[in-house]
Amino acid sequence: MTTLSEAPGVHFEASAFAPRPAEWRGLARDEVRLLVGTPDGISHARFRDLPEHLRAGDVLVVNNSATVPGELDATLHDEHVVLHVAARLDGGERVVELRSAPDAARAVLDAQHGDVVRLGVARVTLVGPWPTERGSSPTGQGNRLWRGRVRGDLDAALARAGRPIAYGYLDRRYPLSAYQTVFGTRPGSVEMASAGRPFTEALVTGLVARGVAFAPVTLHTGFSSQEAGEAPGPEWFEVPEPSARAINAARAGGGRVIAVGTTATRALESAVCDGAVVANAGWTDRVVTPAAPPEVVDGLITGWHDPHASHLLLVEAVAGRALTQAAYDQAVANGYLWHEFGDSALLLP
Repeated sequence: MTTLSEAPGVHFEASAFAPRPAEWRGLARDEVRLLVGTPDGISHARFRDLPEHLRAGDVLVVNNSATVPGELDATLHDEHVVLHVAARLDGGERVVELRSAPDAARAVLDAQHGDVVRLGVARVTLVGPWPTERGSSPTGQGNRLWRGRVRGDLDAALARAGRPIAYGYLDRRYPLSAYQTVFGTRPGSVEMASAGRPFTEALVTGLVARGVAFAPVTLHTGFSSQEAGEAPGPEWFEVPEPSARAINAARAGGGRVIAVGTTATRALESAVCDGAVVANAGWTDRVVTPAAPPEVVDGLITGWHDPHASHLLLVEAVAGRALTQAAYDQAVANGYLWHEFGDSALLLP
């Protein structure tokens, strides 16, 4: 199994989860709350105030992966389950996860090698744990992620009946459009690169007018449902040459490299060679932690992550333990909302 060798140093009790997107709460996307954390202290704003906290010469690294439907109703041993479908592997296999019906609130851990998941026009046979043969549940209680051999047209099933992956804390289902960002031009993520969600076209225009640059990278996200202690699995990424040049130029000119989200951080840090960013693409197993810190990312725009999540280790690696702890303490005390439709933070250590 793939696990993290250390526990997060930041401790807190998770705050309230956002039950619906901002637009369904009567807000514009860029009206979600923004906590700004620097060595000088913590302040509170709205996301549309972001230009006030950046400066000319900074570069925002954004993930241009768009969200695709990754969830289907299925049956296993004549019992209803929810099937999550992610990356394509060699030989036509897919990475899959089984979750409880109807709301995918928990992982189904008692499936076995050879079990067949049925989806009407398609079926998926579980042929082995993923990403390693040792399995993907750090508790040792069953296996969470599988390599699935596909028979039939799974893509047609996803196109016809697939929906965005969602979990039990949402109050209802929301359309795929709610899971897209203004940067999403390359379909491939099964869970939204949510740190970019509060950006609007007007906000991007305003930032560019102030001299803030944007550098797109791609990381097609897998499942965000890791258990405690479980590292993210391999994900496909690309850092194109123009973005690599823009980031290196910003660093040479004294600008800050600010990653929009943990996914953009992972992609960028997977393309560092001898202290510089180089064009690169492929599968990455880079996991950014305090023990394996970032080399080029100076700051982070992010949502709020659960205790013991691997994403939180990445935040701590970028921002430092003290600033991360202070930010989370303030977020909890001030009722910030968690998860993909929640509030945001700008951390500039």
